[in-house]
Amino acid sequence: MRQKIAFAMIMGIITTGIISFTLISLNIGFVANFLVIWLKSWSMSYLIVIPAILLIGPKVQKLVDDMFKDTLTQEVD
Repeated sequence: MRQKIAFAMIMGIITTGIISFTLISLNIGFVANFLVIWLKSWSMSYLIVIPAILLIGPKVQKLVDDMFKDTLTQEVD
């Protein structure tokens, strides 16, 4: 469980940082208070994404496992 939480936190930092930086720079440009706006947006998105990764992640993993279950058994045969 600790590994899943660590994974969610690290992936959350990276993905929300990249996405929030890109979208804010595209939408408002590099204005005088860009850094403040970006950090506020980044922190809010990070607080949202961590529970989402922890709650939705296992369901997505199961879906992917189910999608490729037949492929894996065919490769073994």
